[in-house]
Amino acid sequence: MPETLIGLARPGGAAPPGFAADRALARGDALAGYLLAGLSAGAAILVLLTLGGIIAALVRGAWPALSTFGPAFFVTEIWNPVTGRFGALAPIYGTLVTSLIAMLIAVPISVGIAAFLTELCPPRLRRPLSIAIELLAGVPSIVFGFWGLVTLAPFLQAHIEPRIIDMFEGVPLVQTLFAGPAYGIGLLTASLVLAIMILPIMTAVLRDIFEATPALAKEAAYGLGATTWEVLRHVILPHTRTGVIGAGILGLGRALGETMAVTFVIGNAHRISESILAPGTTIAAAIANEFSEATGSLYTSSLVALGLLLFVITFVILAAARTLLMRTSGGQQP
Repeated sequence: MPETLIGLARPGGAAPPGFAADRALARGDALAGYLLAGLSAGAAILVLLTLGGIIAALVRGAWPALSTFGPAFFVTEIWNPVTGRFGALAPIYGTLVTSLIAMLIAVPISVGIAAFLTELCPPRLRRPLSIAIELLAGVPSIVFGFWGLVTLAPFLQAHIEPRIIDMFEGVPLVQTLFAGPAYGIGLLTASLVLAIMILPIMTAVLRDIFEATPALAKEAAYGLGATTWEVLRHVILPHTRTGVIGAGILGLGRALGETMAVTFVIGNAHRISESILAPGTTIAAAIANEFSEATGSLYTSSLVALGLLLFVITFVILAAARTLLMRTSGGQQP
C-alpha cells in the first residue's frame, strides 16, 4: 500500500507529515501549467493579430491604386510617375525570374557541398569549412550587394557576358535569352548574388540534415559496393527529402524578399526584357528605390500595393511548398 494511503488509514485519519507540502506543490505545478498555456495561447493570438494588422494596413494603403487601376495593375508594364500610370508586371517578372535562377544555381551546389562535408571531407577540414559557411550565412545583404556592384558586375561585363552572347548567337530561342549588349548589371547578376546569399544558409541546413541519416544505412550501402554518388542518391536524399525541401523553402523565402543586395546590381529598370542579361527590377527593389521619393497619394499607394503583392506571392509560394512538404512526409506535420 502506498505511503500516503497508509497515512490516511491511520487512526483519526491523520495525514503523513509531507502530505500538505505535496498537495501545495501539486497545486503550484497545476497553476504553472495553466499560466504557461495561457501565455502560449496569448503569444499565438498576438502573432495572428500582428499578421492581420499588417495585412489590413497593406490593403488600406494599396486600395487607392487597386481601385484606380483595377486588375490592369497586375498585367501592365508601364511605370510612369509623371503621367500617374503604374503597373506591377515588370517587378513581378523580375522577382520571379531572379528567384528561380537563384534557386536553380544554389540548390544543386548546396546539396553538393553538404554531401562533401558529410561524406568526403577530411576530418581536419570539416570543422573549418563548416564554420566558414556559417559565417558567410551571417554576412549582411548590403555587403553582398556592394561586392556584386564593385567586383562581380564589372567582371561579368568584361569577361563572361560577351562570351555568353557570342556562344549562343544564332541559336534559336536561347539567343533571345542571352541577347546583348553586356551591361554587367541585370537579372543574371542579381540572380548570381541571390544564389551566393542563400547558398550558405541552405548548405548549413542540409549538412545537419545529411548528418542525421542513419549511419547503419550508409555503411550497409558502402558495404554492398555503392559509390558515394549512389549512397547520396539512393540512401541520403530519400531519407532526408523532407528536410531538403524545407531547406529549399528557407532559401526561396529569403530570395523572394531580398532588397538591398538586388537593388545594387539589378539595374532598376521598370521594363520586361526577354534577355536575362538586361536590367530589370524586383518588387522589393522598386519599393526601396522609390518610396522615399514618392509624391502623391497614388504613387505611394502603388508602392504599397507592390508590398501587398510581394506578401501574397511569398505566402502563396511558401504555402504551396508547405503543402508539398506535407505530402512528401506522408501527410504528417514535418
